[in-house]
Amino acid sequence: MKRLILLSLIAFSTISISNDAEAQVFSTKLKITVVDELGNVVPDAKVTLYATEADYNKEVNPVQPFKLTDSKGKATFKKLDTKSYYVIVRKGDKDNAGGGEIVSKLVKGKVNKANIVISDGI
Repeated sequence: MKRLILLSLIAFSTISISNDAEAQVFSTKLKITVVDELGNVVPDAKVTLYATEADYNKEVNPVQPFKLTDSKGKATFKKLDTKSYYVIVRKGDKDNAGGGEIVSKLVKGKVNKANIVISDGI
């Protein structure tokens, strides 16, 4: 009987540990690819996420510190909530004003992807 209880406790703790590990491995992510108006990827663009429209408009309280895009124009944010996010992308005199400011509600435990086009607004 003691052996059965011990085996049950081991099995339960293993299941608990694997569920925690799975939750950590499959966190909700957002991978943003930044391109210019010609479709070329934009490295070193500053990407900032905001949880609310008010924070976005005032450019305060980012969800996480900003990310710079890599050589392939990608920036990845990890451990996000499953909600929509407001995005500001800037590089030099180019930004995403006038289009692509909001990312649709993220799917839990997935790598969600969005393309953001930046231009000089002319």
